Amino acid sequence: MGNKQTRFLFVTGGVVSSLGKGVAAASLGAVLESRGLSVTILKLDPYINLDPGTMSPFQHGEVFVTEDGSETDLDLGHYERFLTSKMSKSNNFTTGQVYEEVLRKERKGDYLGGTVQVIPHITDEIKERIIKGAGNSDVAIVEIGGTVGDIESQPFLEAIRQMKIDLQSYQTLYMHLTLLPFLKSAGETKTKPTQRSVKEMLSHGLQPDILVCRSDKPMEEEERKKIALFTNVKPNAVISMPDVDSIYKIPIELNYQKVDEIVLEKFKLNSSKKPNLRDWRKVIKEDLEPKESVKISMVGKYTELADAYKSLNEALKHGGFKNNLKVDIDYVDSEKLDSKNVHRKLGKSNAILVPGGFGERGIEGMVTAVKYARTKLIPYLGICLGMQIAVIEYARNVTRLKLANSTEFDKTTNYPVVGLISEWLDSEGSIERRDSNSDLGGTMRLGSQECILKNNSLTRALYKKSKILERHRHRYEVNNNLIDILVSKGLKVVGKSADKMLVEVIEIDEHPWFIGCQFHPEFTSDPRSGHPLFTGFIKAAKKNKISK
Repeated sequence: MGNKQTRFLFVTGGVVSSLGKGVAAASLGAVLESRGLSVTILKLDPYINLDPGTMSPFQHGEVFVTEDGSETDLDLGHYERFLTSKMSKSNNFTTGQVYEEVLRKERKGDYLGGTVQVIPHITDEIKERIIKGAGNSDVAIVEIGGTVGDIESQPFLEAIRQMKIDLQSYQTLYMHLTLLPFLKSAGETKTKPTQRSVKEMLSHGLQPDILVCRSDKPMEEEERKKIALFTNVKPNAVISMPDVDSIYKIPIELNYQKVDEIVLEKFKLNSSKKPNLRDWRKVIKEDLEPKESVKISMVGKYTELADAYKSLNEALKHGGFKNNLKVDIDYVDSEKLDSKNVHRKLGKSNAILVPGGFGERGIEGMVTAVKYARTKLIPYLGICLGMQIAVIEYARNVTRLKLANSTEFDKTTNYPVVGLISEWLDSEGSIERRDSNSDLGGTMRLGSQECILKNNSLTRALYKKSKILERHRHRYEVNNNLIDILVSKGLKVVGKSADKMLVEVIEIDEHPWFIGCQFHPEFTSDPRSGHPLFTGFIKAAKKNKISK
């Protein structure tokens, strides 16, 4: 079954959701990678949606985009920030995708008229996808979404139980995350929820090999022994994972408790290479010991939920790391921003950012924010929708194309400076087409694509190269029929797609730092090296702060 060499480490969670399975999986992957092993991570999502692409950011948080153009769970962002390996379409799948494929096979007659059932048809499909996603990696970490006990995740748990039987005993390992709550009234940490969670695991035929216990404070030795006794897990494999002031401490914390040693022993993998965590120590120092701070105003429409901009938040932090600065993000709801309160809300900002998004809600507030950044000479970064808004604002207020708009927000506008593109090249160079009747899901310009930067531009100076690869996720583009009017009035187009058909990056000459990009640079930022756009943006924010 699959690559005989690959080991599978299954990560589950119990008691409550949002314990940080994704960060724990990614951190362990980083430690194993530093020991010379090739690691990939899969996320299995129990929901019925085919992917998170059409889900509300308020429900699901950010949609992360892979190089090969897949709309995936935000946990894949964690994986890429902690690992050197890149994720792809096969690193994330949902219950919806599994059922869709099984039903397609049934319609084709692949099951020879048999009754299609959860076992074996659904579980077989899950196992196939896990094997495919693992590829030829030494270790595949497989994170099961939701919590043990959820009705939706049962087929996934059954599939990973079967894999223990299908494979050699040393090829599978189960790591379970639970909550250790501290009751102030009793003055003690309670182990019972963890015991119950493991009991739930056992009812599915799964015995955890490693228990990671999330808590407010470090676990006492007595608690560790008690948990080990009641869960049949070795005491050294009961891992304390208290809250930390920087998530980048977790690889070091896992290594300190020798989790990587436990994994290597169970997997019968020899690694004489000592883990090299020097980069992570440097990142922690940058994270926790900044010299001063800058204030960035993020003017968006999903500001109630920080996870809606997860990669963006991290990319801004990384930009701070490279400048020895703490980045304070001020989330400004664009729906509540207008010309009357803009100075009060943005006047103390060292820089302004307008992120991506869809739909017309809150658009005019974003236009107001761009005008304020442009006229007050405050550093501005517009990403995806943020670039389109910058074009709309420039068209209205500099070029005097009154009521200029995007056809996404006003189909009858006389000056559609942004419109639905009907044809473009995908990440592999093939022509894709769409129209207004196309499905919302999976019909966007998606994935990593080439952009050519002009010499003598700020963006070219930041990247230090003229050809860049960045990831896209959008349906609308700057209208080429109207761009010349904008350019004649001082807007600079400094980045275009490889076929020179699509506007990718804009700047304003007379402004100290004003960049709009159609792509999403936040998806390629990582804590160790940062990203040139965000490093430059935070540097400009510092300069602006000093000059005030």
